[in-house]
Amino acid sequence: MKPSVILYKTLPDDLLQRLEDHFTVTQVKNLHPETVEQHAEAFAHAVGLLGSSEKVDAALLEKMPALRATSTVSVGYDNFDVDALNARKILLMHTPAALTETVADTLMTLVLSTARRVVEVAERVKAGEWTKSIGPDWYGIDVHHKTLGIVGMGRIGMALAQRAHFGFNMPILYNARRHHDAAETRFNARYCDLDTLLQEADFVCLILPLTDETRHMFGAEQFKKMKSSAIFINAGRGPVVDEPALIAALQQGDIHAAGLDVFEKEPLPVDSPLLSLPNVVALPHIGSATHETRYNMAATAVDNLIDALNGKVEKNCVNPQVV
Repeated sequence: MKPSVILYKTLPDDLLQRLEDHFTVTQVKNLHPETVEQHAEAFAHAVGLLGSSEKVDAALLEKMPALRATSTVSVGYDNFDVDALNARKILLMHTPAALTETVADTLMTLVLSTARRVVEVAERVKAGEWTKSIGPDWYGIDVHHKTLGIVGMGRIGMALAQRAHFGFNMPILYNARRHHDAAETRFNARYCDLDTLLQEADFVCLILPLTDETRHMFGAEQFKKMKSSAIFINAGRGPVVDEPALIAALQQGDIHAAGLDVFEKEPLPVDSPLLSLPNVVALPHIGSATHETRYNMAATAVDNLIDALNGKVEKNCVNPQVV
């Protein structure tokens, strides 16, 4: 008899078949208490859990006494109570490599679209405002040869630095928990403390996970240290930024503009001031949202669960120490 797993995300047919080749799969629409109660027996016997965008906490784990591994279709895992998983020796698998290049593309898109006011001026064209040769009120600012500051030099930071350095001749500053020899060798990147980066960068790109340490790491103090001509980019996690402080910095002219793919509350409330500011490009958390990348993430998550439940945790494991 095949081991049982719970699937709380729709998968392409071929990936679902791959999962069913190894396990008895129970598909559910979410992990809400009423859903867990409805499928109580399946949850009680499941050794694996696969999906995304749902809370996996101690209360859920109490309903899943047989659980041995969880697999999220994402690189971030702030929806998971890692301490609770560790206490039960449950593996947590994620997909850190599958979305690197696509998220770096999104970050570069935000850099370009904010600097050149792409969204704003495109809407003005559609509104019929382009009636003569454009003047300075339509102009943006250059990207090439400007200084890019990267906060969080992981896989995505490295991929962004490659695009900026080789594609746009941008000097690279970075702040991270450690020095990255590869970034310094390949991109001539300069490590500096956060204050120095904020003071010198023309673009500040935030690519950090959400932790207790990083929550509201960027607030009024940090925005006031940036150049008034600087552009702030965030495609990491929304709550790393104190959103009211960002709004105030944009309204007061402390910074020039912002390109955002993540927010403190998602979806972004329709009454958010960010939606009425012309110097903000707001995207609906599309960092990894291409057909190819989302498929690769799902495929990686399926393989991760199969590997974890077969004792193979050489890669993509958040907490290998529990083995």
